[in-house]
Amino acid sequence: MKRRDILAAAGAGLAAATLVGCKDEQQPTATGAGQDEASKAQTFSWKMVTSWPKNFPGVGVGAERFARLVNEMSAGRLQVKVYAAGELVPALEVFDAVSRGTVEMGHGAPYYWKGKVPAAQFFCALPFGPNAQEMNAWLHYGGGMQLWEEAYQPYNVVPFACGATGVQTAGWFNKEINSVDDFRGLKMRTPGLGGEVLTKMGGTVVNLPAGEIFTALQTGAIDATEWIGPYNDLALGLHKAAKYYYIPGWQEPNVTFELIVHRKAWDSLPDDLKAIVRSAARDVNGDMLDDYSARNMEAMEKLRSEGVEVRRLPDEVLARLREVAAEVVEASAAADAMASKVWEHQKAYLARLRAYAEDSEKLIYNIRN
Repeated sequence: MKRRDILAAAGAGLAAATLVGCKDEQQPTATGAGQDEASKAQTFSWKMVTSWPKNFPGVGVGAERFARLVNEMSAGRLQVKVYAAGELVPALEVFDAVSRGTVEMGHGAPYYWKGKVPAAQFFCALPFGPNAQEMNAWLHYGGGMQLWEEAYQPYNVVPFACGATGVQTAGWFNKEINSVDDFRGLKMRTPGLGGEVLTKMGGTVVNLPAGEIFTALQTGAIDATEWIGPYNDLALGLHKAAKYYYIPGWQEPNVTFELIVHRKAWDSLPDDLKAIVRSAARDVNGDMLDDYSARNMEAMEKLRSEGVEVRRLPDEVLARLREVAAEVVEASAAADAMASKVWEHQKAYLARLRAYAEDSEKLIYNIRN
């Protein structure tokens, strides 16, 4: 009987120990569930500054679309308020504002901050470089995004591709471009590596935000400008300030725009809201390209119908621009360790994409025309 009592007591002790063990194993799950519920109850109100005029076609509308998508998909848990250029910070100081944590988000063009981050322009636009499809392939499936994140990491900024223009135009000029010599002394608004090419050709680069371009061109403060393409150029009324409209956009076969988020703000988001931000950025990245493809066509038709003189740059001019562009890109990459790392990776990937394009894009374009 004593043995039975001892065994019963031992069994009860074992059962109790087992129950305690089970409780300890389940406790993290219960805590995790509680934390998950708490995170879903938390709301965030963020500011997003942009480099664009309020509701400006294409880029400005894209930024507003991003905010609307995030607000809707999160059911109001992450509310993003968009500020146009100059409302909180100047157009060309978006990166600094996000880097400092003054605001949580920004939307702009990476080459605007090349003075601070030399590698940034390689994620944006390259003269005679990748088109939108090629840039997206490299960024999202070729390792480009990982390099972009590495380049911005020292500045406490997390980048996302968030918009693309497709092929642009060479720009608006108040003088004819018939030879390479016509670039000498030319004062032109054009950013990024394309601007460095112009400088090497003997011109002078004047950096201006969108809101100042028309007046500068009309008053003669600049002789020429490129902005984005017919859709935005028509909205700015540039055809009323310059005589000649040149194609093709050798300096920017595409511009990729960015959404940037302050690192601390990004880390504060629960995983589901991070997924919403990523999804909204990818949506805008594709939708903006669709918008530009459709609206550029319509705007060019309107410009031509109103008597705008659209000219193609002479072959010898394009050939020289291509030579100078190759020199500028290589020199810019060599001047900065991170830029060099990005360019070597990007260059190798683009060579493969271009080899394939010979049997696909280029071939079908030539056949159908």
